[in-house]
Amino acid sequence: MSDTCCQSACGSATAQNDRRWRRALWIALALNAGMFVVEMIAGSAAESRALQADALDFLGDAANYAISLLVAGILLVCRARTALLKGLALLGIGGWVMATAIMAAVGGASPQPVTMGVVGFLALVVNAGVALMLYRFRTGDANMRSVWICSRNDAVGNIAVMAAAWGVFGTGSAWPDLMVAAILAGLGISGGVQIVRHAMQDLKVAA
Repeated sequence: MSDTCCQSACGSATAQNDRRWRRALWIALALNAGMFVVEMIAGSAAESRALQADALDFLGDAANYAISLLVAGILLVCRARTALLKGLALLGIGGWVMATAIMAAVGGASPQPVTMGVVGFLALVVNAGVALMLYRFRTGDANMRSVWICSRNDAVGNIAVMAAAWGVFGTGSAWPDLMVAAILAGLGISGGVQIVRHAMQDLKVAA
């Protein structure tokens, strides 16, 4: 999901000069960066790999908003290097989440479903709020539409985390958490690979 948003993160000059649009992006950036930290900390405390994997999506979205705000209109090589850093970060965190999920499957304890459910619901509220805030821009240029669509679609990952929490609570097993974590981490890794590939192609063009 984040990968799709990144492809149009550089927006038009009209979008960049819209004060309401830029203000909305700054708010969305702060919320997504904050939720990335919250989910990583909560996921570690609750031993929930699904929460940590869902944090990847918040990291990807925060990076997209930052790119839209800070590097639009500058040289292609600078945009490509920024995207490359984002892709490498997603690969690193995604690989770490996947590795910890595998280790937890071998001998880890069951996560805390209450923490999973509460934080997953908070993440859903944040994504829904961002989507509503960006709703007025849904008919703007490609960048505006993609940012709104991504915020709307991110709720799917939050619902998956809440479903995993119910699964852990109902079964007393860590497997629902681990399965959701593997899916979300896999999506993050896949997105990271695509972003790195596209960034390398742009660097070649710029060279």
